[in-house]
Parts: sequence; structure tokens; C-alpha cells
Amino acid sequence: MTELILHHYPTSPFSEKIRLILGYKNLPWKSVIIPMVMPKPDVVALTGGYRKTPVLQIGADIYCDTALICDVLEHLQPTPTLYPAPGKGLERILAHWADNTLFWTSMAFNTQPKGMAQMFENAPPEMARAFIEDRKAMSVGMARLRPADAAAAYKSYLRRLSDMLDDWPFLLGDAPCIADFAMYHPLWFTRVRTSVLAGILDATPAVLEWMDRMAAIGHGSMEKFSAAEAIAVAAASTPAPLHDAHDNVFQDEHGIPLGSRVQVCGESFGPEPSEGELIAATRMHYTLSRSDERAGLLHVHFPRIGYQLKAVAPA
Repeated sequence: MTELILHHYPTSPFSEKIRLILGYKNLPWKSVIIPMVMPKPDVVALTGGYRKTPVLQIGADIYCDTALICDVLEHLQPTPTLYPAPGKGLERILAHWADNTLFWTSMAFNTQPKGMAQMFENAPPEMARAFIEDRKAMSVGMARLRPADAAAAYKSYLRRLSDMLDDWPFLLGDAPCIADFAMYHPLWFTRVRTSVLAGILDATPAVLEWMDRMAAIGHGSMEKFSAAEAIAVAAASTPAPLHDAHDNVFQDEHGIPLGSRVQVCGESFGPEPSEGELIAATRMHYTLSRSDERAGLLHVHFPRIGYQLKAVAPA
């Protein structure tokens, strides 16, 4: 198996989701630390525009969005599974809710003034301003909860998570599944990054105990790697063939044939598009072929859910 290269930064909650899964699956990985805000020239060299965190690189294949990254890691290392039977559908739906509702509720709570003050207490004022402006650019048009409304919802969600832990050490059974990893990372940010606000967790001790069990999984075997080294790996590699059975089934929902010049972008958060030739549009994902002067020929992969596909008009 080609080495796994994770482009991330330490305080990224979605990166913590993937770091824990790498540890759970005992997959060794290389760590490339990327900027928290734009510009991100080395990331964009690989993705063509996508700039959310994290990104998984395997040779010249670039995987965007943690929902897709989880599927890739499951394929590479099926055991222990992230999607145990018979509840695979429920597990995925709960994970999607966690990534798109629980996450934004927690972050609206975490980024109230006390939380922001702690996040940037040792940083120059311009860093906090740059972070705020960067995230505004990524969330144009998104509805955001006010901190007080977020606090009320967050407390309710924590009680419901506690209820799920009445009979099991993990949310849906004796072992963690994708729902555990997806629900853990927003709470991890509260507990670790904005600990001044972590008292909200104290009313649900079962959730805190579950978080301890999740944290104990660890990040596995990691080796530091540079962005320049990662780009050199891409340039020296050839994208993997689209060999999976589903990769060869074209599912056309847009009237855009394979081989077309297209853009893929997020539906809401992170609207920056990646552009390339559409070489796969399956039931689960899109794949674009693109070239970069430093990284060479790349295949950039996106999940269908949460992303928009658009044809690029001829010049």
C-alpha cells in the first residue's frame, strides 16, 4: 500500500476525527502540517482549489472531505470496521448529522468571545482577525447560530448522546463505529481547544467517560513530513486506476458526460471550486483529473453528498 499522507493542523476538529481513525485501524501515516487559514499554496497545488482540512494523499490521488476519507481508509483496512453490520445505514446517517449539525452547533458555542479569547490568547491580534475573515469567506450565505441558541441546543444534544450510552460503552455497541468518531471531534474541540467553556460537558458524565475511551484510541504511528516532500511524492507517482466495481459505473444526474471540463465545490461551507476533467461520477463520488506544474498529474476525489458538480463553459 502506498503511504498515507494527511495534510492537517493540530487543532482542526475534522482532522482529529481522521487521526483517531488512523489510530483505530493501526494505519501508519505521514503528517504534513498546513496553514489554518489561506493562503495554502501547497494544498491548492494538490486539490486545485479545495482548501478545507484535512486532505488525504495517497501518491497522486487526493481525497477531499472526511466522509470520503473514512471510506478510503475502510477499503484499505477493513478491520476493525467503521461500519459494523447490521446498522451501516444508521451509522452513516448519524455521522452525517454529527458532521453537519452537531459540529456547527458546537462551533457556534465554542467561538463565543470567551472561547475565541482562549484560542488566540498567545497569538498576535492580527491572527485572530485573519481567522475570522478566513472563516467568513468560507461560510458566505450560511446561517449561523448565536452562542446562546447554540448553548441550548448543545446541552440537548449532549443529553441525547448520554442516553445512547446507557447500555453500551460506545454509542451503538461494544466497539466504536463511524458515528462515534464523527460525534467525538466537535466535543473534543470544546474540551481541548476551548476548555474555558468545557463545563457544558460536566452535566453528562457518561459522555465524558465515553470521550476518555475515544481519546485512549490514540493516533497510531505517525511520521513528520513536509509539504515539499508530499508534492514530490505526487509528482513521482501515477494516479491509481479506477478499479473498484462502483468506479466503473457512471451515474449521470447532470447531463454532463465523462471527459467534460467541470468544477466541484462545497454546497455551503468552503465554496472554493476545484476544476478538472470529469473521469468518474459514481453513486458515491466524483473524480477529477488535473495537472499541476509542481505535483504533476493528479486524481482529485470528492463525495457526492455535500458537493456540487458544474460544467465549465468552453473558453
